Amino acid sequence: MKAFSVLALFVAVCGLYDYAHGTVVESCGDTRSVVPIEANVIDISDCAKGPCKLKRKTSVTINQKFTPTEDVKSLTTAVYAKIVGLPLPFIGVDGTSACQYLFAEDGETKVGCPLKADVPVVYKRSFDILEIYPKIPSMTIHWELQTKSGRSITCFEVPAKIV
Repeated sequence: MKAFSVLALFVAVCGLYDYAHGTVVESCGDTRSVVPIEANVIDISDCAKGPCKLKRKTSVTINQKFTPTEDVKSLTTAVYAKIVGLPLPFIGVDGTSACQYLFAEDGETKVGCPLKADVPVVYKRSFDILEIYPKIPSMTIHWELQTKSGRSITCFEVPAKIV
């Protein structure tokens, strides 16, 4: 019985650790971001760790807290799914301005662009998983915030599937 209590406590602590630290994501490999993945806290709705199940006819919310290490005039998204090695953009999200989705550290006060170095911000974005999307059993979502010149400020990847 004592072993069961210890196991239950371990599972509870691990669950709290995941909740306090957001969704488990990966770095973008060769992409060298100004803000390293370890300096981000990312929460993807209904997904503690991949593969995230993206249900058609629902919305997915991403909250990403990061602190730019330099001033940033504007940010654009680069969001796509890698399916069998091919990048397929998320229509309506990829290539759009991220500025309207930037908030102060409290997550409530809109700050927009430009961003100041060493001032924490929260990027909050929702996107629809459209009914027309096919069911995809395995893919990797690439989510990047870039400057106008294409320089990566933050970037993460997470395994996912559309159900």
